[in-house]
Amino acid sequence: MTLKTLDLSVGDDGGMAKKPRTDRPRRRSFSPAEKLRLLAGYEAATESGAGNAFLRENGLYSSLISEWRRTRDAGLLKGKPAGSVVGRPSVDQAEIARLRRQLDVAERRLVRTEAALSIMGKAQALLEEISESVDTPPTSKR
Repeated sequence: MTLKTLDLSVGDDGGMAKKPRTDRPRRRSFSPAEKLRLLAGYEAATESGAGNAFLRENGLYSSLISEWRRTRDAGLLKGKPAGSVVGRPSVDQAEIARLRRQLDVAERRLVRTEAALSIMGKAQALLEEISESVDTPPTSKR
């Protein structure tokens, strides 16, 4: 096998070409608006159980979605013009994002607890009604 058969990028002078190869894959970059759109699409897809299919269709990785969620929750994807650099969240922004997630979990837990208490109250009322009807003698309607 010779260098000619390897089809390496060789310049006219026999040395390596000065320009980079154009046939190589390029790293994709996403604007903040695209990130928000893809996040919304992914979250909608996970509601119906098609999250992995969404990732495959768009050529994304779950780690990228996780990173974008963190930056969105830290407020770094809002109000940025297209093409501007989105950095990592500061310590304060990360803390705010963590507290927001914690608040969301607590609110969901509260809603579930309130629903359970409501059901238990109704069950108790039903059991009391049943026990009262058992204690009273049946009345004949003749």
